[in-house]
Amino acid sequence: MFAIAFALNATAARAQSLPSPSPTPSQRQSLDEAWWTGPLLAPGAGTLPRGHVLVEPYVYDVMQYGAYDVNGHLIAVPRQNGFGNLTYIIYGLVNRFSLGLVPTFGYNKVSSGPSSSNIGMGDLGMLAQYRLTPDSWLAKASIAVQETFPTGAYENLGSNPNNGFGSGVYSTKVSLYTQTLAWMPNGRILRMRLNLSQSFSSHGSVAGVSVYGTGTGFSGTVVPGNTLTVDAAGEYSITRNWVFATDLVYGTTGDTLVEGGSIVNHLGWSNSFAFAPAFEYNWSPAIGIIAGVRLFPAGHNTSASVTPVFAINYVH
Repeated sequence: MFAIAFALNATAARAQSLPSPSPTPSQRQSLDEAWWTGPLLAPGAGTLPRGHVLVEPYVYDVMQYGAYDVNGHLIAVPRQNGFGNLTYIIYGLVNRFSLGLVPTFGYNKVSSGPSSSNIGMGDLGMLAQYRLTPDSWLAKASIAVQETFPTGAYENLGSNPNNGFGSGVYSTKVSLYTQTLAWMPNGRILRMRLNLSQSFSSHGSVAGVSVYGTGTGFSGTVVPGNTLTVDAAGEYSITRNWVFATDLVYGTTGDTLVEGGSIVNHLGWSNSFAFAPAFEYNWSPAIGIIAGVRLFPAGHNTSASVTPVFAINYVH
């Protein structure tokens, strides 16, 4: 995961002609000289000080280009662009404890069939995060719980299933976030995160055309499978302003059951791997931007996709 960062470190170390491969404390980059926005996918283990606010809007375009058929062969799929917006709005309620909202919006543009009629609201997330370690520690850990409410359209979509942006179920995600710092041989800082998340969803009702592939006249229920996600991320401080970041993500979701009358449809389990390299530019410790791409090779019941992502991070 960190091969690029190690290559940068080796090059910088040779250029500086350091007398020793291990810099002394006075040669190390100070914490004040490292500004961060955060990688694309892994939330931080820190929490906001009391009374402070973080706002971080993301815009992205999920471009699908392939999937596996029932025989395991990669096949082309109709081109689709899933334009989306996701915004973290987080408030430091007390020291070590933050609360937040995560509204989402989307618009689907497809080459075959009707695109979305308009920009639609997706499901709304509410999160709470408690930091387990003192803020002064270089290594941090926190517990986060996010509840997602079914505010987005997902059923009775008429002739246009691309107007669906929600799931129709309540979902609870419990996460452990960890973060630590290390000084590389050239004295630059590498910030690393390892996050583990498990999501559980309720049952939901489904009627008519829906995001679950049901048709006109259908009436039944959906039971989504649980999801496990592991995200290992790193950020290499190239300069005070510039940072290279990357995520490696593995996710697996259990079988989703859609049932109504005589129809019993198992959508099957799925797994996925993602690689998300990005560059950050930080004007100050309080504001920065990040731009990168999330790459999803086709997996079991998972379409291959490329997702350009851009975000602004602001803390006040």
